[in-house]
Amino acid sequence: MNYDTNEGLSKKERKQLIIKEINIHSRVTYDFLAKHLKVSEDTIRRDINELSKNMDVVQIKGGVMSNAYHNHKDGKLYNLMQKRIIAQKLVGLLKKDMVLLLGGGTTISEFIKMIPTNLKMTVFTVNLLSAVELLEKPNIKTIFLGGEISKFSQMSIGATVVMNLRNIKTDLCIIGANAIDLEEGFTDSDWDTVEVKKAMVSVSYSLAVLAITDKLNSIMKYKIADVDKINYFVSEASPDAEIFSDIKVRFPKIIVL
Repeated sequence: MNYDTNEGLSKKERKQLIIKEINIHSRVTYDFLAKHLKVSEDTIRRDINELSKNMDVVQIKGGVMSNAYHNHKDGKLYNLMQKRIIAQKLVGLLKKDMVLLLGGGTTISEFIKMIPTNLKMTVFTVNLLSAVELLEKPNIKTIFLGGEISKFSQMSIGATVVMNLRNIKTDLCIIGANAIDLEEGFTDSDWDTVEVKKAMVSVSYSLAVLAITDKLNSIMKYKIADVDKINYFVSEASPDAEIFSDIKVRFPKIIVL
């Protein structure tokens, strides 16, 4: 996103853009916001302090998270209907007796709700909330890959979970992209989270990356993988939408859902 014209924004306008970016990406770092809004990190921190006092956002180590994402309040989730469309598309990738590797987040939470109760699978996950939600599915064997829980991404992080991931092989990995760009791949802003997501990608035969279209053409600090590692790209838009024309030309093996 190009913020070249945003340097003269009022504080109110700047805060509106901050909330928009937080809603789109669920969680962002201070330096990400400073870079995109072309203001100092101190300015961003002051704005975030004020927004957090009003319970508009939740401050976390190194950054900020949307209040709805932190508390998983359905009525306040950004683009909830679009996320449910993505979740329904993901259900179409499931097969009986497959071994699935699952991340976390609001869209994956919607996806878990839609998994048929009679579908038998084994699901590994690095997200504690995903593991708890999977317990509602009587025919799914759920294996939580534990470790230190990141306050930034709410995922297991650290050497233990990465080592455990390297000891498994899964049919499909479903992972959310916090930012995605055809040149820079899909990226995130927290190093520990990125290291776990890299390991998730490496142990799966197929990779489904999900993102609302607002996250396209955006870049964060640390790369998880190049776009050509993706087998399925899942968004709320129609696969025939113009926004996917470049990805189809440059990466014809990717199935856009």
